[in-house]
Amino acid sequence: MSGNRLIDAALVRQAQEGDEAAFEAIVRRLDPMLRAWFVSRIGQRAEVDDLVQNTLLRLHRGLPDLHDPTRLQAFVMKAAVFETQDYYRGRYGPREYLAGPDALSRWSEAVPGADVRIDAERALDLLSEKARAILEMREYGYRYAEIARSLDMTEAAVKMQVKRALRKLRKTLGESGGA
Repeated sequence: MSGNRLIDAALVRQAQEGDEAAFEAIVRRLDPMLRAWFVSRIGQRAEVDDLVQNTLLRLHRGLPDLHDPTRLQAFVMKAAVFETQDYYRGRYGPREYLAGPDALSRWSEAVPGADVRIDAERALDLLSEKARAILEMREYGYRYAEIARSLDMTEAAVKMQVKRALRKLRKTLGESGGA
């Protein structure tokens, strides 16, 4: 292994050929570097584990397409930069407002004059399982292209599912509630 390279090209080629032990060795070597990268960017936060894991997932998905095994570290750092950008765009932000169905009734009771009763569970039950999954992924900040890849759909089909699901929710919940 070269003195300035973290991972030998032969090890990368073995991982590309499906050698799980080689891939695990790569992950073990990259993990401390990625943790240091994210801690230097966002500090000691719980999200660091998620960011490292997502970066390694990008590596796993992109490893077969890496043409030059000597460029693995550059590839991984580019993935880390993308994950950092996603973090700052809010993809990893807290999602506490995704509370259970009783949160809506607490809201209507806590707001003076709010006599709006929303049956969100009933409205969501009217959607297909795929439509609910797509809306949930959008709520967590996934882009249309990412959703399309993960659900084996086209990006246009995902957008249409979102449009139809939101139209159905608006119709069910009614526009009079200020939604």
